[in-house]
Amino acid sequence: SSVSATSASPADLGAAPAPPPAAPSRRTVDAPTRAFHWLTALCFAGAYATADGERWRLVHITLGYSLVGLISWRVLWGLLGPRSTRFAGWATRLRALPGALQQVRQGQWPGTQLQNLGMLLLIVALLGSLVATLASGWVGDQGLTGDWMEEVHEFFGNTSLALVLAHIGAVVVLSLLRRRNLAGPMLTGRMPGRGPDLVARNRGWLAGLLVVAVLGFWLGFGVLQWQTRPDGSLLAAPGSSQHQGDDDDD
Repeated sequence: SSVSATSASPADLGAAPAPPPAAPSRRTVDAPTRAFHWLTALCFAGAYATADGERWRLVHITLGYSLVGLISWRVLWGLLGPRSTRFAGWATRLRALPGALQQVRQGQWPGTQLQNLGMLLLIVALLGSLVATLASGWVGDQGLTGDWMEEVHEFFGNTSLALVLAHIGAVVVLSLLRRRNLAGPMLTGRMPGRGPDLVARNRGWLAGLLVVAVLGFWLGFGVLQWQTRPDGSLLAAPGSSQHQGDDDDD
């Protein structure tokens, strides 16, 4: 009986089978970059949804300033951050565009390279359009120009939305073509497959600081803005003399 017990499998002895090994993956996107991506998407969606009408104007302005801070942070991260996030890498990849187009003219089709370059061009165009949207919105909000600046602001806002939708569509189409979820790394930071990590450190603490900074801005500057009238005067607290005076005038 001792021999049969020794040779019995874990399943025969009632032991739980060992879990299958995790599929290999490698880190391709760090946490701060992912936090920037989703915070920017959230702020832009909210700002676009509150663009019309005076009722949500102050929310729109708060989200606009949030985008200014986020894009400013991304510029610094692209200049001073790790190699995987620097704009120098973008420039290196974009320098390959003329060669890829030359291959197309010669009857060749570097599909993957053109797809990656197209995605990068979409991102660059989207960031540029967002900067133009924010700049025109700020100038118009200062009253430095006429109504035409509002039309410029609206034009760039709609252009940014079109580029966002094009970016989402490109991710979906390329995911289907490559049979791989290309949006996954922006959620988990990892891509299936073997090989070394493209990002050595995740830096989750920095992503947490970025989220806390945005939330703190909303609770600080945002609350101040929400307590302000469109003409810049503070809203009177209930029961205050100003509020009562307004009631008497009515």
